Amino acid sequence: EVQLVESGGGLVQAGGSLRLSCTASGSTLGDSDVAWYRQAEGNGCHLVASISRAGTAYYVDSVKGRFTISRDNAENTVYLQMNSLKAEDTAMYYCAAGCTAAGGYKFWGQGTKVTVSS
Repeated sequence: EVQLVESGGGLVQAGGSLRLSCTASGSTLGDSDVAWYRQAEGNGCHLVASISRAGTAYYVDSVKGRFTISRDNAENTVYLQMNSLKAEDTAMYYCAAGCTAAGGYKFWGQGTKVTVSS
């Protein structure tokens, strides 16, 4: 069974940085597209960034230039480096892996909370 565990969330002041980690067990993340989603309170879940098996990264416009997604296959971990954080980045952040034919993801972590104080 594939399990994804996120870590690295917390409380940070606006302008600060955090690095989120997504570590997998039961599967090799290097064989999978991996994405980070976020869900702010009262809102839906939205894609933040993704990285393909080949290492191609995608970012939504609101985080371009501030967030960087990367992978360390030796550690079976995908990271999301978040810089210049804004209050609107406050959300629960989820890691997802295993792209489906319908365009979604099969496996999800439990999430890590990011709170940015203004």
